[in-house]
Amino acid sequence: MTDHLKSAPVAYQNETFINSPDGRILRMLAEYQEPLARFRREQIQDTVVFFGSARVQGSHDAAKNLETIEHNHAAEDATRLQEDLKLAQAHVNMARYYEDARRLAHMLTKWSIQIPARRHRFVVTTGGGPGIMEAANLGAHEAGGKTIGLNIQLPFEQHPNPYITPALNFQFHYFFMRKFWFAYLAKGLVIFPGGFGTMDELFEILTLAQTDKLAKKILVVIYGSEYWERIINFQAFVDAGTVSPQDLDQFKIIDRPDEAFEFLRDGLTSYHLGGAPKKQGEVLPEIAKTRP
Repeated sequence: MTDHLKSAPVAYQNETFINSPDGRILRMLAEYQEPLARFRREQIQDTVVFFGSARVQGSHDAAKNLETIEHNHAAEDATRLQEDLKLAQAHVNMARYYEDARRLAHMLTKWSIQIPARRHRFVVTTGGGPGIMEAANLGAHEAGGKTIGLNIQLPFEQHPNPYITPALNFQFHYFFMRKFWFAYLAKGLVIFPGGFGTMDELFEILTLAQTDKLAKKILVVIYGSEYWERIINFQAFVDAGTVSPQDLDQFKIIDRPDEAFEFLRDGLTSYHLGGAPKKQGEVLPEIAKTRP
């Protein structure tokens, strides 16, 4: 008598297939549909995204690290000591951006949770990791609002910071799907000092705005003129004829949390709270009615 074959798993329960190259499209779709379902469930209408370095420390931690290095190095390790001291001092100098991001996120959240709306407006969103990301999530958390973390799997482990609203803690495999969710709900973008990843995210949004690929107005704040003017000469683009002068109107460089808050509050009110007419073809703001 021939033995009956065991039932094969249905395709969506076949882990070998799901994790194979042939299953890649399903994994991509999952990173679109699962966040969409959660944003709807948590009633998130739109966001303000904070970008910046994962390496920036808070004032207390940076000062403590500098003090530890000053006291713990052996005298014969003078060259290494100078290198470590230089880096630790740089972290102390950069710590003000952590505190400013925390304060700005707090101010923005305190204002946004008072907006009468069925859904949560202008929710502070970050990449979910340490540094500037942690600072912004912390500020929003302290203000009593929801706050989003869009983390990414990396060769070096990046754990989500503890200030993200648990139901809004996401983990992505694909950078492009993570970037999609940064941009899709964003009505504001705040770029704090950062490295390659921060510059990548900044220029992607500026390119989308320049080429009219955004169906909404996104306010862009570049925070910290002392840092960014050493990194990027924006006027040089215009002088070389590679961008138009009006392209520099897509963002505003700001140095104080209160000034950044006022710029964002006034712009968000004008463009997204009924203070100004929508652009022709602009999608409806409620996530349940938006298009991919």
